[in-house]
Amino acid sequence: MRVAVVGAGPSGIYAAEHLAADYKVEVDVYDCLPVPFGLVRYGVAPDHYSIRSVRDKLSETFENPLVRFRGNVTIGRDISVEELQKHYDAIVFTYGASLDRALGIPGEDHPMSIAATSFVRWYTGHPDANDFGEMLSHASDVAVIGLGNVAVDVTRILVKPVSELEQTDIPQHVLDALSRSSVRRVHVVGRRGPEHATFTTKELKELGEISGVDVIVDPKDLPDHFTQVTESKIVARNLDVMAQWAKREAHADKSIQFHFYSAPKSMDLDHGVLSVDAMTRDSDGRLVASGIVKEIPSKMVIRSIGYRGEGLPGVPFDEESNVIPSTDSAVVGLPNSYVAGWIKRGPSGIIGTNKKDAVSCINTLVTRSSESSATSKQEIDQLLADRNIDIVDFAGWKKIDAHEKDLGKSRGRERTTVHGREELLQIGLGR
Repeated sequence: MRVAVVGAGPSGIYAAEHLAADYKVEVDVYDCLPVPFGLVRYGVAPDHYSIRSVRDKLSETFENPLVRFRGNVTIGRDISVEELQKHYDAIVFTYGASLDRALGIPGEDHPMSIAATSFVRWYTGHPDANDFGEMLSHASDVAVIGLGNVAVDVTRILVKPVSELEQTDIPQHVLDALSRSSVRRVHVVGRRGPEHATFTTKELKELGEISGVDVIVDPKDLPDHFTQVTESKIVARNLDVMAQWAKREAHADKSIQFHFYSAPKSMDLDHGVLSVDAMTRDSDGRLVASGIVKEIPSKMVIRSIGYRGEGLPGVPFDEESNVIPSTDSAVVGLPNSYVAGWIKRGPSGIIGTNKKDAVSCINTLVTRSSESSATSKQEIDQLLADRNIDIVDFAGWKKIDAHEKDLGKSRGRERTTVHGREELLQIGLGR
């Protein structure tokens, strides 16, 4: 039996691991990027060492001779889903959700208004990322819209001393840009109150531990009695952290200011303004606009209001929920096809959630499988070779891995991420 996995992030690698280790199935893991690991490489902040180190564990899956990494192959362009179906017994889609969600307000299309997904790609060294270094040199005030962990990561990277990022694997051009940054004040903006924020306490507390940076919280935004507004221990801990910040006096040159109950209304970034509706509760307890409009100084806006998936040619896709429709992980309307991870259920859960989901998906696949009719791997390899597709395999990834470590060592760092697609290909292909 041979299976194609589309997407080399945690979900795809966990699916491949389960197929190969537990069912002795041959697996080819495809990714449009020349490197594996998905959001573990291109979504986790560079100063979060423990989570980024998960990729060392994930890489062990590719040491299994039954599993092959097929990087730099774009499904739907280099090879169609229909062709994959002819060469494999089953396909598992695990390519995640990488697009941003829009606010839908006037001024959002300004060049200085960007998605957090794009900004994260930049500071993690994604080969297709835009360069935002020049923007940061012109923005003393930045608004980050959103009340989740991605918003916290973006905020931290914006104001953290470069000296504290030098020991991470952040790309050198990003480090250089941050050293030239003009950002002094970050405004974290959300339409709901602090008790509805989805920060985890560990990430939230890190903001208050950045040297030379004040965290400003209006005590009037905090509930009087934490236990009366939530039964969640995480939320109660978050509120306690913010209550401590609300008592502090601000003296530092840089600051992070939280603007709760502030719904973005419009952007006039040419004049450095983000307008927000001040929210209040009606008689039924629902949040509604109070009629008061506030202006938050902002030369640049980074929107962090969630990820969404996108469809692949030849694969059913639900445009409303932005997922591949499925029943018990089996794709609805596409035979011998399965789905796991964010592209199955939306952008929710942690790495452990994706592992459980991937295992469940593979169990369904194996239960429904019949006698193999797959072609040989030599046949699929020849098809891609005939189309002049440069495939980076796991040996190629190891070359990139070694190069990044050598590059970091030459700069007194453990590792420096290589960000250019062409450079990654040159290293991975041994050219």
